[in-house]
Amino acid sequence: MSTWYGEPPPAPRPVGWRRVRVLLRGAAAIALLGAGLLLVVLLRVPERMRYGLRRPWTGRVARVVMALVVPVLGLRLRRAGAPMRHPGALVANHASWLDIFALNACVPVQFVSKAEVAHWPGIGVLARAAGTLFIRRDPREAQAQQRAIEDRIRAGQRLVFFPEGTSSDGRRVLPFKSTLFQAFFTDGLAAAMWLQPVSILYHAPRGADPRFYGWWGDMGFGPHLAQVLAWPGGTVELRFHAPLRVQDYPSRKALAAACEAAVRAGVDQLLSR
Repeated sequence: MSTWYGEPPPAPRPVGWRRVRVLLRGAAAIALLGAGLLLVVLLRVPERMRYGLRRPWTGRVARVVMALVVPVLGLRLRRAGAPMRHPGALVANHASWLDIFALNACVPVQFVSKAEVAHWPGIGVLARAAGTLFIRRDPREAQAQQRAIEDRIRAGQRLVFFPEGTSSDGRRVLPFKSTLFQAFFTDGLAAAMWLQPVSILYHAPRGADPRFYGWWGDMGFGPHLAQVLAWPGGTVELRFHAPLRVQDYPSRKALAAACEAAVRAGVDQLLSR
């Protein structure tokens, strides 16, 4: 998982009097997330005793909380298509830390993320509470991580992968890495598993740089969050594509290529509107 740098990000706009808006929206988001986190903590032990790795209770809590937080962050959410009912995982392009909120607002999911996210202020706490599976950039741990993915899938969790391995400026789809797709081709898993490609595109608030919601390179979380809260009025679009049955593809590379093609076509269509 490498970091994409691309072109330099747009210069932050002076917040000025909008600090009041940042504080009010930030406080509301923190209150909602805090209440949700507390409820997840209270439910997780009895949920685990009854359901093991499955998260039917806390997953629903996360979905409701995220659906409430998205408009507080100043975003309108538009969804085309429906999340699949098949067992398996969602595969999406990765534009921003906001992807976590947008996807979870549509369907209860658990994310697969690089290990560094676990230590990010704020986001790391939420990611751990949401049951995120953290992946290290260490080939020696590849087999153990693949088994962890398999265990969660077999337990009925709905995982989300970002196969680009990094976030971008939100105006493109980077090449998909096929490594994590191998987890779907072991021990007969392919016969029962499906992958659903999802295209994500953000539309900036009026007058802002089109890359306003993109988060890439060395951009700091705090300053980017302040910009998002200060200038509401943007939109995030999610397009859920037709699910792909894993056993219809001969290899992880073929499956990754099919998912990338669907996601890329969706993003291109949204960009052209």
